[in-house]
Amino acid sequence: MSALVLPVGLLIGLSLGALGGGGSILTVPALVYLLGQDPHHATTSSLLIVGATSLIALVPHARRGNVRFGQGLAFGALGTAGSVAGTAAGAHIPAAVLLAAFAVLMLLVAGLMLRRSLRPDPTGGDPAGGPHDPMLTLRPLRCACPRVVRLVVTATLVGLLTGFFGVGGGFALVPALILVLQLPMPVAVGTSLLVIAVNSATALAARVTTTTAEQDWPLIATFTAVAVVGSLVGGRISTLVTPRHLTRAFALLLTAVALYTGARSAVVLG
Repeated sequence: MSALVLPVGLLIGLSLGALGGGGSILTVPALVYLLGQDPHHATTSSLLIVGATSLIALVPHARRGNVRFGQGLAFGALGTAGSVAGTAAGAHIPAAVLLAAFAVLMLLVAGLMLRRSLRPDPTGGDPAGGPHDPMLTLRPLRCACPRVVRLVVTATLVGLLTGFFGVGGGFALVPALILVLQLPMPVAVGTSLLVIAVNSATALAARVTTTTAEQDWPLIATFTAVAVVGSLVGGRISTLVTPRHLTRAFALLLTAVALYTGARSAVVLG
């Protein structure tokens, strides 16, 4: 087993714990280029690693009151159909094409993360911020239908990304939870970890009869253990360091990995 498992797993765990996502998108290229896995197996390994790490990483956030369990579980449940569809589609894509698409996704994510870091928290960072009006009430019957539609569409798209690329979707979840559910940044980070765990479990269930039996379980177990340690440290760091500084640094790293992945894919496709 490569010694690179330790620093890479630590980096990904740090990102999950501190940012509520982002690090998971590095898991697939790390497994492919540093640890020698096939891209399709790497996406399944990524779901196992990221799902387990996120589930443990949300514990310190929950203790600080920064996890909305009801909203997180509802968001994850709404993304189930997208997750299953993404898993089915990804299984039929050639490995080089999958990685090329992944490189494009990473560049888009890096841009979104940089853009987010330049904007103030719309709720002012107040854990109690955001609207408290329910989207749907039965007595009297009232529906905030535009908000409901945005919620369903966003949750489905995040689930689709999770299933197709084998990522937790946290890079999209945090801004989605802020914009759609209007959660404050600390709560969005904590709640996103719950949704990542749900999405990863759903996508993994769709693959359980295909590739999970062929996984490198010692590597996955070690990677996950190191990532869990990193996530707990990252959760602590998130209370000490300005999140936007962490976001900007990670976006730059993500850009570099995306360019490398794209270049390698172009060589194969060419």
